[in-house]
Amino acid sequence: MAAWPDFHPCTCIAVDAQAYGSNSDRRQSEIQHDLPRLLDRAARGAGLDRAQWQIQRKGDEQLAVRPVDGKEPRLVDDYVRHLVAELREYNAQRVPEARMRLRAVIHQGLVELADNGFAGTAVVATARLLNARPLYDALAAHPGADLVLLLSDDVFRSTVAGGHTTLTPKDFTHVTVQVKEYEATAWLRVPALGAPVTASHEPGTAGMGRPAAPESGEPAAVRPGPAAAGGAGGAEISNEYRADNINVTNVAGPVDARGAVFGFGSTGG
Repeated sequence: MAAWPDFHPCTCIAVDAQAYGSNSDRRQSEIQHDLPRLLDRAARGAGLDRAQWQIQRKGDEQLAVRPVDGKEPRLVDDYVRHLVAELREYNAQRVPEARMRLRAVIHQGLVELADNGFAGTAVVATARLLNARPLYDALAAHPGADLVLLLSDDVFRSTVAGGHTTLTPKDFTHVTVQVKEYEATAWLRVPALGAPVTASHEPGTAGMGRPAAPESGEPAAVRPGPAAAGGAGGAEISNEYRADNINVTNVAGPVDARGAVFGFGSTGG
């Protein structure tokens, strides 16, 4: 990868697999083989191209950096949703001890592609968030969840609180992250629950269980619905992005679809 000559506004996406070091050599190899493929499929499902991202690999962990380009809401919303679906399908085919469970973090800031990786305080902050106690506690408290997500305050406010995703501030729990010299506000979500996590009394989880709303108290903007369809000869096809109306059904194994009829549409007609 050619080095960037200067710092650029970027989004940092980091993931790490749970309990990697306690796995056997063969299982560690399997995780390193399967993790990037799950991430690639999730990105394709969200309409994103990970081939254009700068990626730093480290065994069971990946840090991806991409320039800020207005697709950040899709990262927070669709990419995470597709990754959860990929993990669910992957883990359904494995015994409980062989499940892959991930901690995921999304942050943003100035990043430079340097000679030996990434440089910038945003990269350091992303690493600190990935090692935050609330993420570990959420995985432990919810054994049925395959992924837990932590958004930095900047990402949360510019995407979720700004009303640019199908999520709302109530879907997150406010937490305080304290790792080494780093201390910051962040927003925690367990996508499998569809609701904020329960309060925890473990050290390092100050703020969990508090009402998940921006400190300003302002509600997220309401996303406008689609314009009324019409036109000569009947309703027109709308190309508006409607992530909140997407229904995904995952089927494992062969299906006898003889005589079946498949339809494609939206709940809004």
